[in-house]
Amino acid sequence: MGLTPLGSEPGPNVPIWCRFALKGSDPFRLERVRTVVAVLFALPWIGWALLRTLGVEAPFPLVAAIAFTPYAALTSPAPVVLALILRRKAVAIVSGVAAVALAFAMVPRAVAGPQPEAGGPRLVVMTSNLWLGRADVPAVLRVAREHDVDVLSVQELRPKMLPKFETDQFPHRILLPDAGAAGAGLLSKYPLASSGGELQPEAVFTVEGAPPVRIKAVHPRPPVTFEAAPDWRRALEALPSSDGVGDVRILAGDFNATLDHPELRALLDRGYTDAADATGEGWTHTWPAGTKSDRALPLTIDHVLVDERVRVEKVTVVDIPRSDHRAVIAELRLPDR
Repeated sequence: MGLTPLGSEPGPNVPIWCRFALKGSDPFRLERVRTVVAVLFALPWIGWALLRTLGVEAPFPLVAAIAFTPYAALTSPAPVVLALILRRKAVAIVSGVAAVALAFAMVPRAVAGPQPEAGGPRLVVMTSNLWLGRADVPAVLRVAREHDVDVLSVQELRPKMLPKFETDQFPHRILLPDAGAAGAGLLSKYPLASSGGELQPEAVFTVEGAPPVRIKAVHPRPPVTFEAAPDWRRALEALPSSDGVGDVRILAGDFNATLDHPELRALLDRGYTDAADATGEGWTHTWPAGTKSDRALPLTIDHVLVDERVRVEKVTVVDIPRSDHRAVIAELRLPDR
C-alpha cells in the first residue's frame, strides 16, 4: 500500500474508523496518524504483558484487572494485525513480542506438568465458597460424598448453616462462622487438631502411612477497593510456607487471586503446587457460577495448593446450587512416611 495522494480518498486498507482523519491530508500527516493509531491501540496489550512478565505488585485497580490476563492474551493478536494493516513494522514486532509473552504465561495451564512420585495414601480435598450462607449445604455434602472427599474447606460460612453441617459424613469439624463474609470452616473424616487461625482455621490430622497433614482454609478479602487491596496482599503474604519436610501442607479456599497475580505466584514459590495447574486444568474457571454466571467474565480464583511432595492425580470443578463459586475437588497422593 503506497501513500495516499494529497486530497484523495484514503486507501481501502486504512480502517474506516480513522479514514475521516486522513481524508485530504498530506502524506506525512497520514504516516504520523497511522503510527499514532497503531501505537495507541497496542499500548494496553504491551503494558499488560510487561505487568504480567515483570511480576509487578500493582495497586488498585490494576491488581483487580490483572485477573483478566487470559482475556488480554486471547485478544493480543489484534494490535499485531492492525499494525500490519497500517504498515507499522516496529509496532507489529513489539506487539507480537507482547502476544508471545502473554501466551507463554497462559499455555502451560492447559498442560499437565511434572509431579513427584508420591507413594503414600490417597487424600481427597474439596473447597467450596458458600456465598454468604446462600449455598445449598445438602448439595455441598452430596458432592463431597459422590467424590469421596476426606477433608472439606468452606468459606463465607454463616451461623445459620452450622446445624446443616452436623453430619456423620464429617464427624470432625472446626467451624468458625461469621455474620459477614469472613466465616470459614474445616470438616474432616479424620480427627482434627486445631493449630490456630482466627476466621481461617488451620488444623493437623493424620492419615495412616503418611506424615501429618496440616491444612488451612483460605479466604482473604477481594482486592476490589483501594482499602481492600493492601489487606488482600498482606493476607497472602501471611500464609505459611511449605519447606518440604515435616508436616505436609495444604491450603484450600477462595484466594480471590488467579495465577496471574504475582502475590499468588510468590506463594507458590514458597513450596506449593496449584493442583489445577499441575493437572492441566488451570483454565477451568471457578467464579462466577450459577445466578451470577452472566454478570462477569469467568475467572479461576478458588484453589487447592499442595506441598511439593504431594502428587495431584485429578482435579474436578463442580457447580454448587445457590453458590456463586464452583467447588474444586483435588484427588491427591500423599508422600509415604
